[in-house]
Amino acid sequence: MKSLLDSANSDFVTSVFKTAQLPPEEIPEIAFAGRSNVGKSSLINKLINRRKLVKISSRPGKTQSLNFFLVGESLYLVDLPGYGFAKVPRKIKNDWQGLISSYLLNRQTLCCVVVIIDLRHGVKPQDLELINWLRAEEIPFLPVYTKMDKVKKNQQARQAALLDAGFGLGEWERVLFSAKTGAGKEKLITALDQFIG
Repeated sequence: MKSLLDSANSDFVTSVFKTAQLPPEEIPEIAFAGRSNVGKSSLINKLINRRKLVKISSRPGKTQSLNFFLVGESLYLVDLPGYGFAKVPRKIKNDWQGLISSYLLNRQTLCCVVVIIDLRHGVKPQDLELINWLRAEEIPFLPVYTKMDKVKKNQQARQAALLDAGFGLGEWERVLFSAKTGAGKEKLITALDQFIG
């Protein structure tokens, strides 16, 4: 069966700053969350075979809205603002968190939250906080350990096992990925297809 992610057409649709601006709940949605500069934009671009559809910023904390991208006519990919960047003013940070949590808790068409985690580092408190919160709220999520091209092959499994232990995950519950080489892309698409159903 063909994946909804296989479509040749992908377009930016809208930036949402308030819940009232959210598109109608008509088609499945996959949201992408992660720390600022973890590589969310690069991962989404690689996933849909577009080099620059999702703008990649060199300034952490620049994305301040939920950005909706339409894949084909039947799937939204939603780029969430990055978290964990200190230079964003507190008020903006609080507004983001209100918008993001409201979206994640109430969106009927949300199938899965892809939590993007840098394979090179240990467990970061904010990543753990998000995963525990998603678990507690029973929101489906898929951890993706990215930047695997920056970790030596013989150390990838060890790094992944450390993260698995820290997040309380089984090896089958997450995906290793590289936006640079595309390693792990097919596995990621297969995993996401299961959430879309």
